[in-house]
Amino acid sequence: MEFRSRVRGCLLGGAVGDALGAPVEFSSLADLRARFGPAGVREFIVDYPDGAPVRGAVTDDTQMTLWTVEGLIRAGVRRDRGLGFNPVGPVHHAYYRWYDTQVLPGPPAGGGGWLQGEQWLYARRAPGNTCLGALRQDAPHFGAAADNNSKGCGGVMRSAPFGLLPFSRARGGTDSLVFTWAAEAAGLTHGHPTGKLASGALAVLIARLAAGEGLDAALDAAMAELATREHHEETTRALRGAREAAADRPATAETVEELGGGWIAEEALAIAVFAALKHPGPGPEAFLDALSLAVTHSGDSDSTGAICGNILGALHGETAVPPELVFEVEGRATLLVLADDFAYEFTASGRLHDDHRPEDRWRQRYPGG
Repeated sequence: MEFRSRVRGCLLGGAVGDALGAPVEFSSLADLRARFGPAGVREFIVDYPDGAPVRGAVTDDTQMTLWTVEGLIRAGVRRDRGLGFNPVGPVHHAYYRWYDTQVLPGPPAGGGGWLQGEQWLYARRAPGNTCLGALRQDAPHFGAAADNNSKGCGGVMRSAPFGLLPFSRARGGTDSLVFTWAAEAAGLTHGHPTGKLASGALAVLIARLAAGEGLDAALDAAMAELATREHHEETTRALRGAREAAADRPATAETVEELGGGWIAEEALAIAVFAALKHPGPGPEAFLDALSLAVTHSGDSDSTGAICGNILGALHGETAVPPELVFEVEGRATLLVLADDFAYEFTASGRLHDDHRPEDRWRQRYPGG
């Protein structure tokens, strides 16, 4: 039950942070202060992502995170069939399905799994050109790393689910394995080493939080693993700066902007970590304080909010996510079903499908395994 709550909290928190920051992305700090006062953004504001006024709409950050989860579940189904566990391939396939939602008007015919049938996902919410370019048909073949030098935040903002895999250490896995999977998956679209390494560091941070460790101890573990990797210096410097700012600087937008704009991977991670360290919880009010700090700046507010929400949701579980935002966030029903399916696959898979039955409905739900 605790693990399920942390999975739900991580995904819900990410979606809420994404939706909170999306309407104010690109806004200047002066404009934000004029509109929201010194408290910053603390509630969903009306936005027009598809032309009609809505509150709580998510972006490609949440969309791609959901497809990451779906790919990991399919990797688990393959493991249950004795095919080993290497999640990067199934996740890559899942990103191609996300790409379809960006270029098709609705679900294609055929058995692509239940998530591919969710019509609300067929909406373009400012998808990153780097991700789109790496996943189009004329991009490098399946399994190949992206042929670019991008370290945009489009890799790290979707990497938290790798840290939710519960058997990473309990079954002989290590922080190194979780780090590597997340880094390789980020590298499918973002070729710069920092884009990969920031994603791996986030995955280890989430893994340690989901295992019950505190934020400082989890960050120590993530930075220790990061330090073993070639080209880690940019990400290490950004995380060290976030910790020093959390210890010595006020919880203000000016401090956030000293850490960067969040457009690139290490800055997005650093801003999210800083906000979480300044308001570590455990209740909904502190969670909202952290999200507000993470999104009230003149940079990539949806991504920094999403990553901060992932971190605190994994730390505290679903009950810490502010309910006044949860009830209105787009796609909540889909997100929670997927979160529960993830928890079931990695804790109770033996009860879900039977290879001796011709109708394995769980595998029909997550085909390709």
